[in-house]
Amino acid sequence: MVALCAVAALALSACAGRPDRPRLAYEERPVEALYNTGYQRLEQRRWRDAVDYFQEVERQHPYSEWARRSILMQVHAYYEAGDYTDAIAAAERFIQLFPGNPSAAYAFYMRAVCNFEQIVDVGRDQAYAQNALAGLRDVARRYPGSPYARDALVKIDMVNDQLAGKEMEIGRYYQRASQPLAAINRYKAVIDNPDFQRTSHTPEALYRLVEVYLQLGLRDEAIRNGAVLGYNYPGNRWYQDAYVLLTNEGARPEVEPGGAREGWLRRLIPG
Repeated sequence: MVALCAVAALALSACAGRPDRPRLAYEERPVEALYNTGYQRLEQRRWRDAVDYFQEVERQHPYSEWARRSILMQVHAYYEAGDYTDAIAAAERFIQLFPGNPSAAYAFYMRAVCNFEQIVDVGRDQAYAQNALAGLRDVARRYPGSPYARDALVKIDMVNDQLAGKEMEIGRYYQRASQPLAAINRYKAVIDNPDFQRTSHTPEALYRLVEVYLQLGLRDEAIRNGAVLGYNYPGNRWYQDAYVLLTNEGARPEVEPGGAREGWLRRLIPG
C-alpha cells in the first residue's frame, strides 16, 4: 500500500442525490491520497465516507488503475453499509467497463450476493431469489474452481431450497382451497425439477401427492408416489405419514418405515 499522503482540509457541498448526505467538494488531490484515505475510512467502518473518497478517485483520475480499484472498493463499502442497490450498480458498472479483468470475478460474485442477501421468506415475491440464482450460476460458469464459484455452488443449493419452498407453499394453498389439480402441478414441479430434487422439500412433495391422489380416488397414483417416497426416504417422517395413510386405505407399502440413510431421488416419477 502506498504511504499515506497528507490530505488538505475538505470543503463540503450538498449532494443532489442525497440531500441529507454531504459529499466532498472538488479539490484537486494526489490520487494516492484520495485512495488511501478512502481505505482508511473502510478500516474505520465509515462506509459512506469511504465511498466519497473512492468516488473522488474516479472523478479526478478516471483513466487510472486507481479508478478501477476504487469501483470495487465502492462495491465493498456499499455492501458493508447494507446499501445493496448501490452495491449492485457499482458492480455492474465495473463489469461493463472491465469485463475481462481478473477482478471482474469479484464484481460478478458481489452482484449475486447482494441479491442473495435480500431473499425474503417464501410467502413473498421471489424476485431476489431468481436474480441471485441467475447471478450465482453465472459466477460458477465463468470462474469454475475459484473460491467464488465454490461459495456460489453452496448458495445455489440454498436458493433452490427457497424456490422449492415457494412451490410447496403455493401447492399447499391450492390443496387447502380444494384445487387439487393445481396443487399436484406445484408438487410435481418440485419432484420433476432436477435442481429441486436435492432440496429438503422433496419428501413432503411426494407425501402431498399421495395425499391428494387419495383424495381424488386415484389409488394407483398414490401408491406409486408412496413407493418412490419409501424407496428414497424410508427414514423420513413424511414417509412415516404416507405409510400410515396408505395402510389405512388398504394399500400398505412394501417398505417399512425405518432409519435407512436418506438420499437424493434415485428414480423419478415417470410422466
